[in-house]
Amino acid sequence: MRAHLGGSSRQSLVIARGKLDAAVKGATVESASALSSELFFIGDTFESNIAIRRAITDPSRDGASKAALLKDLFGKSVGVTALTLVTEVSALRWSATKDLVQVLEQLAIEAEASAANIAGELDRVEEEIFTVSRAVATNYELRTALTSPAAVAKAALVNELLGKNSSQSTVKLVSHLVENWRARSVESAFSDYEYALAARRDRLIALVRVAAPLSPVQHTRLIDALTKQAGQPVRVNVEVDKSIVGGVSIKYADELVDGSVSHRLAGAGRALAGSN
Repeated sequence: MRAHLGGSSRQSLVIARGKLDAAVKGATVESASALSSELFFIGDTFESNIAIRRAITDPSRDGASKAALLKDLFGKSVGVTALTLVTEVSALRWSATKDLVQVLEQLAIEAEASAANIAGELDRVEEEIFTVSRAVATNYELRTALTSPAAVAKAALVNELLGKNSSQSTVKLVSHLVENWRARSVESAFSDYEYALAARRDRLIALVRVAAPLSPVQHTRLIDALTKQAGQPVRVNVEVDKSIVGGVSIKYADELVDGSVSHRLAGAGRALAGSN
């Protein structure tokens, strides 16, 4: 999240996002969005019940007992994918119990971002969330209606304001946000959501460095290969860099596949230096 996470929680977020990648690989719009809803539900449960949250984040509690507790709590209310994901995440280590809630929120937002990406609407959702954040921040009456503890039917108001002209993913994300400010300011809450959307986009962009421009056929094949690997659409940004001499270097998500000639030559040079 945009909020600071301590050492253990920061590493757990990295691992959790990798598990989310696997969970949404090959997903449909509907299944990715359903996963998002279920992760929001689980995170909200942990947020409202500190005893459960402590039990799940207790490092002295073994994974089997945590899994059993999670199954008892959510086995009848969420799908297998969400239950499996949260069980895997619960086995990670956390610097603070509240960090688990923050991470589950990020995973839920990223799952919905994946649904939007599969539908070809991720650009639209990012733009709409930004527009809504500015509107809420600058309109006193709207801000009060959506942030006041005494206000009711906030999600209904969001649906009324956005439902006809916005992406379903935007309506869903904003509806959840206004019901779950979690002691954050309007600006901080929307920043968290914008950060999570951008984080998912970064995960779906491949930076490809080549010594010479790709032909249309090569470009299409590369997109197809990376899309197959990710299990959903991937944007490919190609950078021509003559310094790599030949071959190709691909940075995608947390992986770097460097098959450039310059990289291989550098590796050979290090090997020779080490043998002398």
